[in-house]
Amino acid sequence: MLFLLRIQYRLMRIPLWLKLLWTACVIAWIPLYWRQYGLQNFLYFCDLGNFFITAALWLESPLLFSWQATGLLLFQTLFTIDLASALVSGGHPIGGTEFMFDPHIPLGSRLPSLFHVVTPPLLLWAIRRLGYDRRGWKFQTLTAWIVVPINYFWRPEYDVNWARGPFFHEQHAMPGLLYLLGYLIVVPAVVYFPTHRFLLWLTQRWPAKS
Repeated sequence: MLFLLRIQYRLMRIPLWLKLLWTACVIAWIPLYWRQYGLQNFLYFCDLGNFFITAALWLESPLLFSWQATGLLLFQTLFTIDLASALVSGGHPIGGTEFMFDPHIPLGSRLPSLFHVVTPPLLLWAIRRLGYDRRGWKFQTLTAWIVVPINYFWRPEYDVNWARGPFFHEQHAMPGLLYLLGYLIVVPAVVYFPTHRFLLWLTQRWPAKS
């Protein structure tokens, strides 16, 4: 049995320390976020991504990593740019990271949000190591079709994933259900599919592994 475990360890393509570290961070992050923001916060795609990435690390699944990359790379990168700009200049050119500087939110609840910065390089590294699965953007689209309607109807005052309107403000320019339908069509078309095409382009240009 020990011999088989050693073989399995040697065959791992993702280091065990990384799996354990990410899992431990997620376990510590859950109660902090739950207490500070509430249960609905775990339906943000970035927060859901933490659970999917945990599974992807242990399963070493190209599909799970590709799935999360098509949904998270753009927004997490914009988060990182906005945070870096705020740290350097004090301004938020994009927005979305203001809460990181809010003294009314405990520092212990803000610091775990730095996972947004770690996620893009981790996803790209994992895809580089395991390969890119072309089905990822379709699974992400299906995820949006399930999750965003839940966000629309459950605790709508929080506007999770902008299900009621962009930038955490409910929109009134059109009927709410029409906005929801447009969201479920437009976001996959202008975010998930273009990110999929970018990842295809990128992975085809990575040097072949020896």
